[in-house]
Amino acid sequence: MERVVAWLNEKNPGLDGPIGVDEDLIEARLIDSMDFLEFIDLLEEISDSSIDLQEVTIDDFRTLARVKERFLGSADLVEVSAG
Repeated sequence: MERVVAWLNEKNPGLDGPIGVDEDLIEARLIDSMDFLEFIDLLEEISDSSIDLQEVTIDDFRTLARVKERFLGSADLVEVSAG
């Protein structure tokens, strides 16, 4: 999960404070349409499995908690501070 948070911080250098596990990543504009496919590629790399876009919804990517539950299963889920 640290790689996901690091990626989000890299894409959002002005981010202040930690990203909460239930923070809406899309509503907060931490993931935008330009970065979405790159985010999916990152999740596929971390999970070592492919994500079938026909089998997922936008809600599967909405929060760190949901990303972990849906794609990363055993990855540690902690709030990580920015920077």
